[in-house]
Amino acid sequence: MSFFQKFKEGLSKTRDFITAQINRMAAGFGVFDDDMLDELEMTLVQADCGVTASMEAIDAVREYIRSTGDTSREGVLQTLAETLRAMMVEKHLDPKPGELTIFLMVGVNGTGKTTTSAKMAQRAKNNGLRVIMAAADTFRAAAVEQLKTWGERTQTAVIAHQTGSDPAAVVFDAIKSAQARNADILIIDTAGRLHTKKNLMEELAKIRRVIGREAPDAVLETLLVIDATTGQNAITQARAFHESTPLTGLVITKLDGSAKGGVAVAVARETGLPICLAGFGEQVDDLQDFDADLFVKALLPES
Repeated sequence: MSFFQKFKEGLSKTRDFITAQINRMAAGFGVFDDDMLDELEMTLVQADCGVTASMEAIDAVREYIRSTGDTSREGVLQTLAETLRAMMVEKHLDPKPGELTIFLMVGVNGTGKTTTSAKMAQRAKNNGLRVIMAAADTFRAAAVEQLKTWGERTQTAVIAHQTGSDPAAVVFDAIKSAQARNADILIIDTAGRLHTKKNLMEELAKIRRVIGREAPDAVLETLLVIDATTGQNAITQARAFHESTPLTGLVITKLDGSAKGGVAVAVARETGLPICLAGFGEQVDDLQDFDADLFVKALLPES
């Protein structure tokens, strides 16, 4: 299946919702008036594109119509696509052989951090890179066991301590192991923490200090994993995590889970953070490099 087909299939629920609304608005006319544009703005909000992004997108459409006189479905959708695309920044993760890259996976519980970590490990191994995973979620025994299970499935070494031990100590040992084994990638799966829990956020800062001290030359990517089905709460999470620990990118999972796939636009617009990866299912190859052009093309109906 091509990259575009992955995006199109994964975003089908969102696209079907938007398409149905647009078809209802413009049925029999094929053109948009002011009332229809108001409805289109609400449709974008309902698809979780966010109020700010939706208003800006429709303002751009209104300006296009004012300057060209073109109220056609084709013109409206083309302008809408271009405007939404401009709100998103993509970033491809490109770890280099022989150069340690550390992926620090953060986010709240249930977003898919552990599964995403395993998928990233498998992708890297498929590309011939040496990978180690660290089970730094020591608060839950189930989390450690889950990562160990994924380690067995992907034939990836997992560094783990007993439940309740210091997560920073796990990270310390994992870094030493990665250095001793000349690993190319270290993926650190951290505890699912609420952005409102100060003590857990401080624990995350401690982990970063260990990384900075023990692996100062490593490339550090701090990735926030967001569940698309949580909607606008994802924006709150992204802002809070970014304030507590500088994020370098976003991973958006479960884009296939609801008609709320527009949240990728909302989070990108509100935070300015690049989106690195998109998850569309449970299989290893369901984790794709984020492509903003393909995303928007798969999100909106064909003009």
